[in-house]
Amino acid sequence: MAQTFKFELVSPERLLVSEEVEAVVIPGTEGELTVMANHAPLMTTIKPGVVRVQFGGGREDRYVVFGGFADVVPEGCTLLAESAIAVADVDKDDISRRIQEAREDLDDAKDDDQRSKAEQLIAQLATLQDAV
Repeated sequence: MAQTFKFELVSPERLLVSEEVEAVVIPGTEGELTVMANHAPLMTTIKPGVVRVQFGGGREDRYVVFGGFADVVPEGCTLLAESAIAVADVDKDDISRRIQEAREDLDDAKDDDQRSKAEQLIAQLATLQDAV
């Protein structure tokens, strides 16, 4: 049996998860990462994507997150999300709305940096839309 560690997934609205888990897969902005017990300390920003929480006994829960950051220490991991919801509760129209808003931001972009950020968000949201 794999070692467990404390994982918390928090959004501004509520605490979604606060349990002992075996592993958590996080969509970091520098790439996807898997956190397990005794992981080296790190802090990373989160891109829009799906967080997979693996519990003992093969159970896995999935949550859609829209940005934030994760703080990892050997004893646990806290993910503070700008917005988070269980995959089962995802409103696909909400993702479509966010994509449309990002496209409008792209159209209104005043410089290359704003255009690049809007294009990146559109790509991330499109990937997320396909994942759920």
